[in-house]
Amino acid sequence: MKKIIYLTLCTAGLMAMTSCSDFLNTSSKSVVDGDFVFSNMVTARAAMDGVYEQWRQTAGSHVFGDGLYYAADIAGSDIMRHPENFSNQPGRHYPETFYQNGTYAGSYGLLSYMKEGDAGDYAYLYSCIGKANAVISAIEEMPTYAEMMKQTQPTSLSQLYGEAVAMRATAYRELIKYFGDVPFQSKFGMPAGGLASRDSIYDVILKDLQTVEPLMYPIGSAPGFASTAKNYFSQTYVAGLIGRIALEAGGYQTRRGDVRPKAGDGSAVTIEAYPGSTENNGANYGRRSDWKKYYELAKTYFKKVIDEPGSATFHETDPRSTGKQGQYFNNPYQYFFQQMMDDDLAYADESIYEYPQQQGVDSDTRTYALGRPSNGGSSNAYPCKDYGQGRVNPAYYYGMFDPNDMRRDVAVTCTGSDGKGNEMLIPFVPNSKSNGGGLSCNKWDENRQKTVYMAQRRAGINGPYMRLSEIYLGYAEACAATGDDANAKAYLTKIRNRAFGGAALAKTDEFIQKEGSLLEAVIDERGFEFAAEGDRRWTLIRTGLLSKKVKAVKDMTRAMIDGLKSNGYYQFPNGNVISNYVWTKAVDGKALYGYRLTTQTPKGKENDPVLYPGWRGQNDEWEAYGCDYKGKTNTNLAIKGLFNYIDPNGAEAKALEADGYKKANWGADIVKNDDEYYKYLFYDYDYTKAPIYLWPFTPNIMTTGGFNNGYGFAQE
Repeated sequence: MKKIIYLTLCTAGLMAMTSCSDFLNTSSKSVVDGDFVFSNMVTARAAMDGVYEQWRQTAGSHVFGDGLYYAADIAGSDIMRHPENFSNQPGRHYPETFYQNGTYAGSYGLLSYMKEGDAGDYAYLYSCIGKANAVISAIEEMPTYAEMMKQTQPTSLSQLYGEAVAMRATAYRELIKYFGDVPFQSKFGMPAGGLASRDSIYDVILKDLQTVEPLMYPIGSAPGFASTAKNYFSQTYVAGLIGRIALEAGGYQTRRGDVRPKAGDGSAVTIEAYPGSTENNGANYGRRSDWKKYYELAKTYFKKVIDEPGSATFHETDPRSTGKQGQYFNNPYQYFFQQMMDDDLAYADESIYEYPQQQGVDSDTRTYALGRPSNGGSSNAYPCKDYGQGRVNPAYYYGMFDPNDMRRDVAVTCTGSDGKGNEMLIPFVPNSKSNGGGLSCNKWDENRQKTVYMAQRRAGINGPYMRLSEIYLGYAEACAATGDDANAKAYLTKIRNRAFGGAALAKTDEFIQKEGSLLEAVIDERGFEFAAEGDRRWTLIRTGLLSKKVKAVKDMTRAMIDGLKSNGYYQFPNGNVISNYVWTKAVDGKALYGYRLTTQTPKGKENDPVLYPGWRGQNDEWEAYGCDYKGKTNTNLAIKGLFNYIDPNGAEAKALEADGYKKANWGADIVKNDDEYYKYLFYDYDYTKAPIYLWPFTPNIMTTGGFNNGYGFAQE
């Protein structure tokens, strides 16, 4: 017998004050006594803290660390891939490939990451909505509510009300991203039933957010929060969220044919198909014909954040001086990620909102899945196990990332940890941890934490849910799409100049020319800025660039593998070379440089096999955590041939081997695993059918809600 879930504990509320919500509105008596709960700000804030706790668990263990994000967002784009054999993990690899072009959409048994009952992303997100609605309903029923909504300055209560509205909007944004059209309820205590058009939901939550935004405090100034806190929804976050949702509301999405698109006022919405796209399992790929008004809305609110960022700071230069042991920094992009690993109680300067993770307490799945891999065990290892679900397509790393881009080494690493305090090469054989899977995400590394917790999944590194670089690139995108080329280029240039250390290497005009349009240049710049963070998949879907970018990486991968087979190496059009073999040697980083954990490669040291590529190595003080090297202090890995061809039978190879270097498989393992790197990369995707990127509802959800699956998904 199915366990029936009633969403009275996780229902969605909706402000009934605006006409655009009328057709979705259903009256319901609130069960929350607002006079009691909100009799003072201490109890009111405690109620909102409960909402945040539900969201923190949802974000960390479901939609931004584990769950559906882990299953497909992390690995399913032209940038990212999975580490293991395709056949080992069908529950995430088929959804990652759009269910083999829709063919496997009906195979419900494959979908182990869409959980039944109250354990999955769907239920957790509705629980966030239900708790937010309890706060919203309580405030709306207060006798002072109407007066509060007329005020021109924020108060503690209006700030809290805005936070609850922002929570509801945030959860609906995630639901639409993963499920498309979903149930939408108007009041706390209302059971779920029926599907609402995503367009109507977008309209309603955007209106709600615009209503509360002026009644909230900018980040850094809200009463009751430290000026440095970034763990709450501020006016700055809400303005950024309006921009983010507006781009998505106006963007391309795959839509099931049996749900009529409607606007927030109930009127019909016209959808224009993506040029050349065809139907797939009864679904079509398109966007609203009035999409430009959403991009204009995004422009307005992104610019508000840019003009009034509160305590968020975009560092265009690195504020750090030289390290105590002479470490070279000079990379402001690197600084953001280092700040996130420095202090369990602190927040990065550039962040607008981070969902907090407490070290040693919370299950930090994001670091485990997207952190630099480690072969360590579950506890008392150096560092402990990090699985490394987020891997990088070698064609993207070699063929698209400019070597002068200081984001490359922060985003991607070729080495991991053996779990015993030593650095090791990550081979391209299918596997997890540092044993295989190839190039991996490098933005979170437990080696870099100021204080390391000696158990897996307990790193305590916060999740960066919104930061200023997204605001700049979102503004640039909205400007480029609406013909405001001057502002689009200005903010694209700002991001590139930071990444390359100045205009001379950034070459923004050349980049735009190579990309073919200013808009496409902005989108690909976003790819570099958020590489290996799981942002790319949804960005390509909503911008309509999915088929073009997937085809490009597939074609580049085919050429790479064929070149490796024929010549032992392949040179990409940008000049980078990948070879079948590299040569590695363990060395004593502390003896050579005074430190094991490397930073930005110093100028002129690009030929140093230990310092280039940068941002790798090992924690400088593993001994303080109990690591006994037993006198074997060659903890760092020197690598030769990573970006240039060395003839395995030539004089250079023999000289390296005489110097203690060992030949290791590199591209040769890609050749041996041709299917894994090419065939299963968007398996059978034909570039024309509507991409089935969404997830099915489980039988329990459908039974409770009174609706069926679309997109070719099974009904039971």
